[in-house]
Amino acid sequence: MLAESIQILTNKQLRLKLMIQGQILKAFIPTMHPDKARKFYENVLGLKFLSGDKYGSEFDSNGSLLRISVVEKLTPQTFTVLGWNVDDIVTMIGSLNKKGVVFERYDFLDQDKDKIWIAPGGSKVAWFKDPDGNLLSLTQE
Repeated sequence: MLAESIQILTNKQLRLKLMIQGQILKAFIPTMHPDKARKFYENVLGLKFLSGDKYGSEFDSNGSLLRISVVEKLTPQTFTVLGWNVDDIVTMIGSLNKKGVVFERYDFLDQDKDKIWIAPGGSKVAWFKDPDGNLLSLTQE
């Protein structure tokens, strides 16, 4: 009886995994300034605008969906809330710098002149903020 219960639970978990695994991820970011946020994500970062209403805007980011949700109050987090894997982080930083994006420097990290930190596993990471102060990142594996 116990073995049958364990098998049923395992089958339910497998079905759930298969249901979620095959679906498109939608990430959410808060904004108090929807017009600025839309301009930033569409014009600066180059995401494809899909739709918008008084509650927010939705973008396509290479097949993943990003919803910029309008909120009344926002306290930006001190950790990364959204990031992208990139092929060439130095080139991407240069491109974004030309569009006015400022990358963050942290005293507690050993970052190079481009404000890139090399993680213990070898990934290169750089951080920047959107108009609401949400912390975003680029990572080159």
